[in-house]
Formats: sequence, structure tokens, C-alpha cells
Amino acid sequence: MQKIHFIGIGGIGISALARFLKEKGFIISGSDLKRSKITDQLESEGVKVSIPHRASNVKGKDLIIYSAAIKEENAEFKEANKLGIKCLSRKEALPLILKDKRVFAIAGAHGKSTTSSIMASLLPQSSVIIGAILKEFGSNMIYKENENLVFEADESDSSFLNSNPYLAIVTNVEAEHLEHYDNEFQKLQNAYLQFLQTAKKRVINVEDEYLATLDIDAIRLYPSKDIKNVRMSVENFKPQTCFELKDLGTFCINGMGKHLAIDAALAILALIDEYDINDLRTRLKNYQGIKKRFDILHANEKLAIIDDYGHHPTEIATTLIATKEYAKLAKYNKITAIFQPHRYTRLAANLQAFADSFKEVDELFILPVYAAGEKKIVLDIKKYFPNAIFIKDIKREGDYLVTNKGKVLEEGLIIGFGAGDISLKLRGV
Repeated sequence: MQKIHFIGIGGIGISALARFLKEKGFIISGSDLKRSKITDQLESEGVKVSIPHRASNVKGKDLIIYSAAIKEENAEFKEANKLGIKCLSRKEALPLILKDKRVFAIAGAHGKSTTSSIMASLLPQSSVIIGAILKEFGSNMIYKENENLVFEADESDSSFLNSNPYLAIVTNVEAEHLEHYDNEFQKLQNAYLQFLQTAKKRVINVEDEYLATLDIDAIRLYPSKDIKNVRMSVENFKPQTCFELKDLGTFCINGMGKHLAIDAALAILALIDEYDINDLRTRLKNYQGIKKRFDILHANEKLAIIDDYGHHPTEIATTLIATKEYAKLAKYNKITAIFQPHRYTRLAANLQAFADSFKEVDELFILPVYAAGEKKIVLDIKKYFPNAIFIKDIKREGDYLVTNKGKVLEEGLIIGFGAGDISLKLRGV
């Protein structure tokens, strides 16, 4: 039985691959810099996890798979090469995992995790590998003895080109992760086109500026005309969105926002020629969402605390539209946002757009930048956020949040945004 070791196993994407290969019968081990909820869960599932990275961890292994964050000077990577053990990046390892599967691959700048998780609900007998925790299943991976596999395809390192898609969905395209594409947006666009061209079936949102220009055979969603009568409701502080899709009738999904209807519509249109439409309608109601995406951590008549992964201006602005509607329906009279910028380069490139995205909130707290390994860039953030309150930290105390300055946030709707450790702060972890 082959022994596979993952360097950087604590990552949300690579941990799903480790879980999948474990279910296929491989002996899995891994390492990371520090313990996390993911590494603890992996250990509880029978995966040997070593903290931190050590050269000795790779001895006796047959294959090494390493995350995109791992550099050549990593002790385990160097030792594996010295011992002649085959090393594959996460991107290079995908064909090993996906080669014999009928892959339903979802890519895009925004909404790919949500669309992937909706697809997982619509295809309950399929395996699933995504970069988020499905609330329905409590994991980022589901293994089924079935040829179908729902896969969240990552454009950040062009690994989506190795996803072997039977079906490719692209939600939208924006100028993100350009450092991998020689800082040329056109190269990123070309990669998306190549991803679509490798699939037998394609579904695209053609109200995206770039996707609208593509002359390819694809199922096309025009959200402004194909999605009608979007109705949002809140019952016992739980949101639901219902909408009509083309001439297919009404669909309802747990969650809040027009963007959720768009993500669901893309998944539905991808499947209607192969699956019964009423089965899809019923399965959609089972969708419970994913962690960190408009994730309601606490809600009563006085206070709601919501965790959201949004770390790009478009994501934040879109989520705040839904937040405003939720606050109105749940009768919260104040919206407070807590923003933890993620990466200096992203913040520097989008400062004005970030400022614009938060214009509608009643109160804004800004945490220090979560660098994610980047070198500090000196920025005049206060110039763009003159009314924001800058804080060093925030923590959960019971049902409330308290800043490092002692201010207690105890009423209204509070929503935190960021891809760093803000989620842990909001949860009191």
C-alpha cells in the first residue's frame, strides 16, 4: 500500500485531497507549521500529522505532495529530493486523484465554493473535494463509490487546468492572482478559456464582462433576465432565498442574496439535461451552506454575529447587499462591519474599491492586515477610511465581541470579513 505524505496538510484545499486519498486506501501522513482545527480533525480521522516540518517526516514515504505555500528550502522537500522520493505539487497531483472520475469542476473569482457546495447537494451520490467546509457534512471532502466528483477548481496557481473536467462552470473572472500569470490579466483570461475548452459541457455567467466575449459552445446564464422574482425571507433568524429560473419554476435555497440565486442557477442549468428537475428542486432545499460564507454564528432579537470569508471588494459589496436585506427582515437597526484585510498586495491594488464596498455600513472596525507571508507595504489606509475605527484585536466573550480598546459590541448585526484569522476571533477559538 502506497504511503503518501502531504507537506502543508493543514490547508483547506490540500487537506481535502489527503482525506480523499485516505478513503481510496492510501496510507496518509502530513505535516504543517502549527496545529489547527484542520490538523486536529485529520488526526482524529487517523492521519498522522507532524508539527512542525522535519526532514525525518519523509523517510519511508513513496510519494510527497506539497501545497503551493511550500518553498524549495523546506526541510522536508529538500530531504525528499535527496532521498529520490517523487515530489508533486498539489497542481501536479490532481491527475492522480481525478483521472478516472467524471469531474464537475467549478471555477471563478467569486462564488466557486458556494456553487461547488450547491452542486454537492444536488448530486448527493457524488464525491466532493472543495476548499470550504460543507455544513451539511462537516467536511471539505465526501467520498462515494461513484464516478461523479464535484471539484472546486483553483485558478490561483492554474491548477484548474489539471482538473480533467467533464463539466466546467465559470462563475466570473476578475484580475486576481496575477502574480502567477506574469501580472497579465489576458494570460489569466486565456487560462479560463483553456479550462472551459477541456470540458465536454460548459456553463458560464455571460453577464461577466470577459465571459460575455467568449465564442464557445456553452449553456449561458443571463442573471438579469433568467432569474426573476427573487424573494428573501427570515424565519427564526434563518434566511431563505426563493427565485424563478427561466421557465423551470421556483427554487428555494437556505441563505440570503441574489448572488446565491445566481450560484444555484449555474449549478441547476448544468444538470437539467441529465437529472430530473423536480429532484433538483427538492435537493436544493437540503443545502445548508458552507462555513465562513454568511455564516450566522449567533442570532437573537438583539444581536447577530456573522462570519464571512469575503476578502475582495466585489465579494464584500455583494455580501453587504444581502446583509442589508437580512438586517431589514430580522429587524436589526444597525450594521457593524469588522474588516481584516488579507495580503498587502491585494489591499494596495484595491484600496479605493475596498473603501467603496463598505460605504453602506453604519460602523466599521479595521484590524491589522493579515499578511499571509507577504512583506509589509506601507499604506495610508486611514486616508481611504476616515470614519473607520482602527483596532489591534477583537475577541468573543460569550454572546458579545470586545475590542482591544474595551468597546463591547452587543447589539445590531455584526459581520466580519476576511480570509485570515478573523473567523477564529469571531468564534472565540
